[in-house]
Amino acid sequence: MALGVQGVRTCLKYEHDMVFVIAYLGYLLVGCGSFAFHATLSYPMQLVDELSMIYTTSILCYAIFTHDRSRLFSILLGIGLVVLSISITAYYHYIQDPSFHQNAFTILFLATVFRSLYTMEAILRPTLSDKYANNSRRTSLSDKEALYSSIRIDQAIIREMRWIVAMGFITCAAGIAAWTLDNLRCGDFVQWRHRVGLPWGILLEGHGWWHLMTGLGVNYFITWGIWLRHCLNGLQEQYILHWPHKLFSLPVVVPSPEHARYLKLQHVENDALGGTGLEKKQL
Repeated sequence: MALGVQGVRTCLKYEHDMVFVIAYLGYLLVGCGSFAFHATLSYPMQLVDELSMIYTTSILCYAIFTHDRSRLFSILLGIGLVVLSISITAYYHYIQDPSFHQNAFTILFLATVFRSLYTMEAILRPTLSDKYANNSRRTSLSDKEALYSSIRIDQAIIREMRWIVAMGFITCAAGIAAWTLDNLRCGDFVQWRHRVGLPWGILLEGHGWWHLMTGLGVNYFITWGIWLRHCLNGLQEQYILHWPHKLFSLPVVVPSPEHARYLKLQHVENDALGGTGLEKKQL
């Protein structure tokens, strides 16, 4: 839930596309629904917990498939995804089989991720390569220096994106593995938790690790979607991916220091400090 709130605040603060604000609201709804379900174990809260995953993924699916497409295509896809979400909701409520929800979510999620991968590798990477190669030819650098510079810039962006994708897959896979192991050895884990006791017994809650790791994984993918959208729109020089440490921090897309949005935020923050002249060096 904290990541959902932070995601909404970040999107509004840095003026990311509104579709990602909606995606983070759905992400927040998943967290709230999960908390409510595990607190009450009621069927309505179970629906909120599980079906909000479908709705949030549908929003991300819409964001990636409609980029640079016609208005008619966007409208038709939006209608199709709404109909699909309603159909999944109705059928799941009818059969009440968790495996159906899991399969539907997996198919929709993988379709979104693999479409994003295709967009990154087949569309964005050649576009960035051509752009920076052309820019380097207009500089006074030698041919060797210009070639190295162009490769370093565009490949650095793609490398960052690949890191996000890798971390997203790793954390999601770890969460799924923890839950699967917990299901297979449920009796053993229950005995171990009783022996260890609280608070350390919580660390043996495989289902809890599933929520934590998949939540982190989806946050990686939403951030990747934001950064991918900015780069597809040619704004990779106005925004940067702030990620101080690959393992101990989470990536966030922020305005670059040269961007007018950054200067505006810096001015507002200086005013909030009472005009002391203090500047925030890093967002």
